[in-house]
Amino acid sequence: MHAVERLARRLDRLQQRSPVVGFALAVIKKFGDDRCSALSAQLAYYGFMALFPLLLVLTTVLAFVGGATVEDNVIATTLNQFPVLGQQIGRAAPHPLTGSGVGLAIGLAGLLYGSLGLAQAAQHALAQVWNVRGVVRPGFLPRLARSVLFFTVAGAAMAAGTALSGMTTLTGRGLLWRLVFLLATAGLNVALYLAVFRILTPADVAAGDLVLGAVLGGIGYTVLLTVGTALVQHQLRHAQAIYGQFAFVIGLMGWLNLVAQLSLYAAEVNVVRTRHLWPRSILQPPLTDADQHVLRDIARAEERRPEQTVSVGFEPEPGPLPLADQRPPPVD
Repeated sequence: MHAVERLARRLDRLQQRSPVVGFALAVIKKFGDDRCSALSAQLAYYGFMALFPLLLVLTTVLAFVGGATVEDNVIATTLNQFPVLGQQIGRAAPHPLTGSGVGLAIGLAGLLYGSLGLAQAAQHALAQVWNVRGVVRPGFLPRLARSVLFFTVAGAAMAAGTALSGMTTLTGRGLLWRLVFLLATAGLNVALYLAVFRILTPADVAAGDLVLGAVLGGIGYTVLLTVGTALVQHQLRHAQAIYGQFAFVIGLMGWLNLVAQLSLYAAEVNVVRTRHLWPRSILQPPLTDADQHVLRDIARAEERRPEQTVSVGFEPEPGPLPLADQRPPPVD
């Protein structure tokens, strides 16, 4: 064993003895084991495909039923929930869209495609995170019902966030009101994460096992929203003149992917805590009990038919060779 490996194994033993570091490393390893980077990219894509039709439908409906002032206020407070989108569209589209039946139909069709894709991708991602066996995953109609419930909750949360932002605008921008608004937004985001996790998580998981991930996800999203807004205002102030629409699209996709990764990390926290999947090993062998548990769950998740059974076994760790095998080969 050379010096680098000795150092790595020493660090491995130290992190396994630390509950906090061992838990954090287990969450990171579980994130990689479940290929959550690819799942995050899929969520970001469908989120992108659902967001613009949603804004088109919202703007068109407001143009039909509301005045210019109402439309501007609702659109502005809604866009504030997406830092990159709000800053860029706020400058690039100073004139609101007029009501159009064709635009409404196109927006509804795009919204249906993007929203259903996002809901299906979210259900698949949570099933992968919890390593749900394929044979017991819900069929098309139950997934469709979950999709409707998922977007009902998300729409209600967006409406509440828009109303909260509007109330803050009316009451002023003092330090006290900013703090109250920030705490209220964090509470709303925590409730949203808890509701979404409850909808998308297997029913045999208790609601109490979802609280920690929901708290971390809601607070993390609030921080991202606050920091993202400040970053866009400071860094992308002249992006329209320098980069044009490239900076807008790349920034929005990066933002959506970051939110998706945060959400999946929060879900992984729930899985690791509920199933006690730590400590994990950095260098193998040997495998810890948590390593074997994770590998066993990943393999069993591939069961697709009732008559199919996947069994997982682990060979014993290699030990020293017997004395007879250590003898040098005979010389001719």
